Amino acid sequence: MKDIYEMPGHLARRFQQIAVAVFHAEVGEAGYDLTPVQYAALAAIDKNPGLDQVTLAGLIAYDRTTITGVVDRLVQKELAVRQPSKKDRRARELRLTGKGLQILKDVGPAVLSAQQTMLRGLDPAEAAELMRLLAKAIDASNELSRAPMKAMPATAGTT
Repeated sequence: MKDIYEMPGHLARRFQQIAVAVFHAEVGEAGYDLTPVQYAALAAIDKNPGLDQVTLAGLIAYDRTTITGVVDRLVQKELAVRQPSKKDRRARELRLTGKGLQILKDVGPAVLSAQQTMLRGLDPAEAAELMRLLAKAIDASNELSRAPMKAMPATAGTT
């Protein structure tokens, strides 16, 4: 049997631990209180204003149940709002507030710095290759995830 330190699952878990710690350190040092998932949600809402929570969950590969808490926290922090949908009275559309847009813009340098820190020890070609291989492996097994990533529906989020 392979040594645990040579298993992709173990290495992926360790990299995730490091990625989250680095994100919190960089973003916290810059004066912001955001989790990686909250940042991903803000970025997805910014790119797709008017999307609903189910679509948001698919776009950032997060389970539908837990995304509610993420959005609740963004609303409590006054970074996003839920508005009744113009197309479906049962649905709520998500949009960033002015404060949410500003924080997303302001936190950008810290997030980029975190990404660079996560890849330290790799030269640019190695970093690009790691990213390519991670994307390839994730794409090949996306459907096996508890929360597979889904593309933005053609008509969702357009108002």
